[in-house]
Amino acid sequence: MANPAAPPRPRNKADRRRLIPFSTRVGRLLRLRLTVPLLRARHTPELAARGTMIGLIWAFTPTFGLRMPLVLLTWLVARHLCRWDFSLLLGIAWTWTTNALVTLPVYYGFYVTGQILLGRWHDLGGFAAFEALWEPLRRADPAPIVDLLLDWGLVLWLGALPWAILMGWLGYRCSLRLLRRRQPARNPI
Repeated sequence: MANPAAPPRPRNKADRRRLIPFSTRVGRLLRLRLTVPLLRARHTPELAARGTMIGLIWAFTPTFGLRMPLVLLTWLVARHLCRWDFSLLLGIAWTWTTNALVTLPVYYGFYVTGQILLGRWHDLGGFAAFEALWEPLRRADPAPIVDLLLDWGLVLWLGALPWAILMGWLGYRCSLRLLRRRQPARNPI
């Protein structure tokens, strides 16, 4: 019998969704889109971990919009020229960790890291100043865009390099460890 003191359960899906905290919904989405495909991969743990590594390396570069094709290109080159393989689908899936919602904050992290690596401590600025520098892109004025790319290209790429290496390495190590721990449970000998 239902508890008379409990509030009635919402009937439609949108109302039920509002009862679940946003952080819980995001956690479920990340688990569904990233962790579950990793755990269900039929590849060896090393192959799946390499896919995670390649996806995270490209995810942490200033190549928004080109990440998935770059993973495909990396897969083609690595597989056919270098005889080195990784899970293409996992690589593509892990590029989604830096999506359109987090691109500007991630690029700001690249910018600050690049400025620090170049020794420009005086030119760090805040996030608002960084966001204002992107104004020429919003206006689609080609002359300032070229200057912006020349000035910031080196800083962004230099700042992205340590992040790409670190995140790729962490992704490889963590996914390999997770998959090796789960492997005996999946394939009993």
